[in-house]
Amino acid sequence: MHIAKELQTVAYLFASILFILSLSGLSSQATAKRGVLYGIAGMVIAVVATILGAGVEGHIYILLAIGIASVIGFIAARKVEMTSMPQLVAILHSFVGLAAVLVGVGSYLDHSVFSSNADHIIHLVEVYIGVFIGAVTFTGSIIAWGKLEGRISSKPWSFKGLQYLNLGVFIFITLLGVLFCSQVTIDGVILIGILFVLSCFLGVSLVMAIGGGDMPVVVSMLNSYSGWAASAAGFMLGNDLLIVTGALVGSSGAILSIHMCEAMNRSFFSVIFASGSSAQQSGERTAIDGEVTAIEHENVASNLLLANSVVIVPGYGMAVAKAQYPIFELTQMLRSKGKMVRFAIHPVAGRLPGHMNVLLAEANVPYDIVCDMEEINQDIAQTDVVLVVGANDVVNPSAQDDPASSIYGMPVIEAWRARQVVIMKRSMSVGYSGEDNPLFYKPNADMLYGDAKTSVEKLNYILKEKLG
Repeated sequence: MHIAKELQTVAYLFASILFILSLSGLSSQATAKRGVLYGIAGMVIAVVATILGAGVEGHIYILLAIGIASVIGFIAARKVEMTSMPQLVAILHSFVGLAAVLVGVGSYLDHSVFSSNADHIIHLVEVYIGVFIGAVTFTGSIIAWGKLEGRISSKPWSFKGLQYLNLGVFIFITLLGVLFCSQVTIDGVILIGILFVLSCFLGVSLVMAIGGGDMPVVVSMLNSYSGWAASAAGFMLGNDLLIVTGALVGSSGAILSIHMCEAMNRSFFSVIFASGSSAQQSGERTAIDGEVTAIEHENVASNLLLANSVVIVPGYGMAVAKAQYPIFELTQMLRSKGKMVRFAIHPVAGRLPGHMNVLLAEANVPYDIVCDMEEINQDIAQTDVVLVVGANDVVNPSAQDDPASSIYGMPVIEAWRARQVVIMKRSMSVGYSGEDNPLFYKPNADMLYGDAKTSVEKLNYILKEKLG
């Protein structure tokens, strides 16, 4: 049974509207769940309308593939922890890129009859661009996954002439594209094979040259690449919905990446093209003065009870320890005693845009006490206690006062300006950028060593005893 072309178009239009509403809903924590439901509904409509469209055959095989993929997706979603969500997102982007490559190869081998030579050339351009973007996304996403998973060093891969090598490869790919679309007698399959190899190399080279501190931007940009790859596949397949959906994902991912670069005081193009993914270093490193002091849970609990205002800065360590739930309990106790408790979220905290927001929402932390960096920095000097839970680079003072630091120039949460800072960490280890943190040595800063979840649970126990 096939549905009419007009009915399919209406279904695609409705699905497109739902996707737009989904993106709109995801712009706020309060409406994010509704946005996800819009996206699910839109995708169901899109898949059904496509399967029932005219000219589609082999429904049994299609349904079998969807069934197998759905089971795999369900198991992955249930099994993967929130701490590993960035890695999952990165590897899923690689699947989209590989799909675009396979669609491009299949579309080229289809040997369809075109009404004019111009239509044929346009089709070849679509195939070439689709394979190029798809291959770059494929390998780039795998490298991003490896860096996030710790399988590949987070340090940027750099050697003299790297940028010229990448530029040379891109120019060669462009010339190869002209040859491919000129319909000369050279076998096009061979040219696509060469394009795939060169594009895969370019994807590896670009992402390997980007440091760990900029990984959230990379993941966001790879999301954009996957969208453009999907859009290119839509052109090859003549599917209007795939074109629109890919453009929505591609443009929204690019806009998010630009906003994140602005928040990090980074040049968007220098990050994406690895021409300085970290701030330019100059001069000698600033010496770290002071001594590290440790504090006991009892003293931290007493200070929290004496404080009128508390700011909690979550980081990747909170995600690893799954400390968001006891932190929510701590927040409830303090607020019940009239304390002003807020959360300070840095734009690149964690390994994925919005990573900390998702974790806090998962623990039912109220949206109205989750603040961005700029809002907190305005009055952090009047804050009594700042609890840094597993964060490092986003509260590093060297971003402001050490020109030789790789994160110099990146806006950070100015925790050191508070009356007291308590840093919850397992050890004195450096952050993802590999930079030492002078905050640990500040006279108003104390280290509360141990697992974040265990430490917060101990604080909750002491507070309950003190509060009766």
